[in-house]
Amino acid sequence: MDSDRWPVAVIGGAGGFVGSTVAETLTAEGWSVRRIGRTGAVRWGDTAAIAQAVDGADLIVNFAGRSVNCRYTDSNRREILASRVTTTRALREAVARAARPPRVWLNASTATIYQHSMDQPNTESGGRIGSGFSVDVATSWERELFAGDLPGTRRVALRMAIVIGDGPATRTLLRLARSGLGGTQFDGWGPPHRRYRGIGEQPTGPERAPWHRTGGRQRFSWVHIDDVVAAIRFLRDDDRLSGPVNIASPEASDNRTLMRALRQAVGARVGLPAQRWMLELGMWALRTEPELVLKSRWVVPEKLTEAGFRFTHTDLRTVLADVAAVRRTSHAH
Repeated sequence: MDSDRWPVAVIGGAGGFVGSTVAETLTAEGWSVRRIGRTGAVRWGDTAAIAQAVDGADLIVNFAGRSVNCRYTDSNRREILASRVTTTRALREAVARAARPPRVWLNASTATIYQHSMDQPNTESGGRIGSGFSVDVATSWERELFAGDLPGTRRVALRMAIVIGDGPATRTLLRLARSGLGGTQFDGWGPPHRRYRGIGEQPTGPERAPWHRTGGRQRFSWVHIDDVVAAIRFLRDDDRLSGPVNIASPEASDNRTLMRALRQAVGARVGLPAQRWMLELGMWALRTEPELVLKSRWVVPEKLTEAGFRFTHTDLRTVLADVAAVRRTSHAH
């Protein structure tokens, strides 16, 4: 980058929890941030404005996509997929046309791309890709990111685990514990439904939602928002790293431990253990999906660790207690 100008970052989805935190961090570091969103100076669908924003930028970080913290109705399913694929395609086409393309492009993905796993962790080199709706969204997203030839731009897919902080996923988990459903959650038989069936050009998985006998030991991979920001800065600056990168604490938890930590964080003395059929009712009331706590997500950050990155937050109980305390303080004021 030129030494006589501020470095420029283009951020898609800067209005969300992770995107806004990254935008604030880059701004504090002296970066000039150009935002692309549904509102504002540069909007999705405005091809010329996106091209102008991208040309001459040093960095793209894209988090655009409809929140998955919802019920997977047919309309929500379509919007979740399209919002990720179309925005990523718009950026890729802008980079391909740019006279001065950005040096690096970090694009959100998700660690739920891997299959339900209780026998071994998923690394970038040895991970097993899963099937069904959430996985199809992730694979479609990454195919769009890595399509075509962009010789001047290093591309990274950020396979993020569930992000812990004052964001939507953590708020849902804390609400679950407060609602009385803060006990261990057991996967097993539930009323059959089709919300998790495959989607996109190459749909995968069965028509009916699968289930597993987990005994409440399904793994829970997570990452603190501070470590997400630190990993993004690390990936921005380390030219050795490209392709899919897992962003997850090296210390995965399990459901029993997660729910115990949530109960302690909200001060709930007891929590009702829940079978899948009970969670279907509870999550319907919370307007989200049981997959959040029933899928065994076991992800290890192999690439980051081998490159020398160190995670600061590795104790789930401590970080959940901190988030709950911050929320209590903010509500008190």
